[in-house]
Amino acid sequence: MTIHKEGYTSIALSVLVIFILNAIVDYKFHDVTWLVWLTYIFSLALFITVLQFFRNPKRTFTDDNNLIICPADGKVVVIEETYEGEYFKDQRLQVSIFMSPVNVHINRNPISGVVKFFKYHPGKYLAAWNPKSSTENERTTVVVEHANGSPVLFRQIAGALARRIVWYVKEGDIVEQNKEFGFIKFGSRVDLFLPIGTKINLELNQVVKGGITVLGEL
Repeated sequence: MTIHKEGYTSIALSVLVIFILNAIVDYKFHDVTWLVWLTYIFSLALFITVLQFFRNPKRTFTDDNNLIICPADGKVVVIEETYEGEYFKDQRLQVSIFMSPVNVHINRNPISGVVKFFKYHPGKYLAAWNPKSSTENERTTVVVEHANGSPVLFRQIAGALARRIVWYVKEGDIVEQNKEFGFIKFGSRVDLFLPIGTKINLELNQVVKGGITVLGEL
């Protein structure tokens, strides 16, 4: 397992905060043993939490050009037909994956193809499970067209804790299935909008892993 590049700054800031906090406690309250030990335990827990959030575990990916692979770790919270009004402007099959703060937060391309559309939307920070978060929160929209002509739309959506969305793609890029297309810091969700009739291999509340779990078939 390695640490993702998006975590370097956050980890450095955490180490700085922990160092200052411990220095203050050791200097002013060195005779209060319980407070000193409580500070040590809190500091260790904070450091481990930040490290695990930015972890980048080694994985054997599921590679199949006819399959749609889950773009993120988390839990499936939505599988339903809905109207997609930004790009398709018609009925689509929506699948949403909620990422808690303890999940790996790397986002991966569910299919290979050409990026036909990309847009970043500033917005609110509603809880990620709120249905309005798909259209009102800070988010990105990416549409990748598969070699067979099928377009798949996927969205990074910020949540109540997630205040930073990072993306690595732009219109015209040729992307590979399971390669990173972005990262969301501190909990959020990813929505996918698929053609009606797409065979879905998931169930509600199923726990999935990005780059490994098969979401559906083109």
